Amino acid sequence: QVQLVESGGGLVQPGGSLRLSCAASGVTFGRYAMGWFLQAPGKEREFVAGIDWSGISTYYVDSAKGRFTISRDNAKNTVYLQMNSLKPEDTAVYYCAADDRGSPSSHKWRYNYWGQGTQVTVSS
Repeated sequence: QVQLVESGGGLVQPGGSLRLSCAASGVTFGRYAMGWFLQAPGKEREFVAGIDWSGISTYYVDSAKGRFTISRDNAKNTVYLQMNSLKPEDTAVYYCAADDRGSPSSHKWRYNYWGQGTQVTVSS
């Protein structure tokens, strides 16, 4: 049974930082590309960042470049999203997802498994 469990969300002031984690079980984690997506209220789920199976290749949406960093630790079956300089418009539920093709993609349909999401709220 595949499980992706996100953690690390919360309330943070504008300009602050959060690190999201996503722990995977039930999969050969090192073979999967991983992605982070966000979904704001009333909006579609959107790609934020992706990382290939090795951790060498990363891919970001323009709004995340320079502020967010995706990384992974295959020994711990965990992918991370370090978010700095947070803005109110970053407020959303953040989801991690796993893609068995191994290379990162911005397309939701590429991902086989999804976590339950973690809420990030950026507000003063």
